[in-house]
Amino acid sequence: MLDQKRIAVKFDELARFLDELEQITPKTYKEYLTIEKKRSCERLMQLSIECVVDVCKLIVSGANLGIPGKEIDILEALEKKKIISKKLNSELKEMRGFRNILVHEYATINDELSFEILKTKINSFTLFKKEITEFIKNK
Repeated sequence: MLDQKRIAVKFDELARFLDELEQITPKTYKEYLTIEKKRSCERLMQLSIECVVDVCKLIVSGANLGIPGKEIDILEALEKKKIISKKLNSELKEMRGFRNILVHEYATINDELSFEILKTKINSFTLFKKEITEFIKNK
C-alpha cells in the first residue's frame, strides 16, 4: 500500500527546495561561479534529487515492485511498470549521477556542467511530480 502521506511530505520538501533554488539561481555562468551561489545551488539540487529518490523508494515499496538491489534498479522498476516514462527515467538517472558527484566527489565537479544542469534539467522535477501524481491518482 502506498504511503501517500509520506509521498506528500516529500513533494512538499521538494517544492520548498525548488522554490529556494528558483530564488537564488543566477542568470549568468559568471554569477554562478561565486562560492555562495555555486555551493547553495549545488546543495539545493542535491536535496531535490534526494527527495525524488525517496519518493521512488516509497513507490517501489508501497506498490510491491520487488526489492531493488541498487538505486538505479528503482528507476528501472518504475519505468517497467509504466509509472514513469522512459524519458523521465533517463533524466533521473542523469540527475542521480550528478547527485553522486556532488555528495561523494567521485570526480572534480565541472562548474559548467553543474550550471547547465541547473538551467536545463530543473523541469525534470516538475515532470517527475506530474507522472507520480498521475500514477497515484489512478491507483
